Amino acid sequence: MQVILLERVAKLGQMGEVVRVRDGFARNFLLPQGKALRATSGNRERFERERVQLEARNLERRTEAEAVGQKLDGKSFVAIRQAGETGQLYGSVSTRDIAVLIEAGGFSIERNQVLLNHPIKTIGVHKVEIALHPEVSVTVQLNVARSADEAERQARGEDLTLRNQRFEFEEDEEEAEEEAEAVETTEAGEPA
Repeated sequence: MQVILLERVAKLGQMGEVVRVRDGFARNFLLPQGKALRATSGNRERFERERVQLEARNLERRTEAEAVGQKLDGKSFVAIRQAGETGQLYGSVSTRDIAVLIEAGGFSIERNQVLLNHPIKTIGVHKVEIALHPEVSVTVQLNVARSADEAERQARGEDLTLRNQRFEFEEDEEEAEEEAEAVETTEAGEPA
């Protein structure tokens, strides 16, 4: 299906371009969200009549997004979650969770503006991209930790997952040494 884009769509095209997309993408996303019109002669004429208003509206939204983006860019947010000793979360941090955290920080965003390829499933400091407008995106830091104390330590640059793994490795070595000593004493004829 051919559509006329009413705004810039990432990886698809700029406002006013006629692009060919899959029927389902057009029917389920572009048309209902008002991002495109079917490429008919009547719609092309309608677009040309409304082009100035669409460009003005787009410019207004972009300047608002840039203003919010300057305040939001580089901010850090903390998510406290339960996790195992190796740093694996019991569950995950999704786009909805991130949107709620950012809204609690005083910014108004929707969860579809949070760009995550997959949910966050480990503790640590993660960079998350927020698309405030098709032409404006910012990056925030999400500090996922088990407690506020761990969040502060991670913010200073300490990697808690490696530290826990090192201690587990040292404990495993100590257990192996104790077992080896027990085997040596039983082989030497001493009771175990």
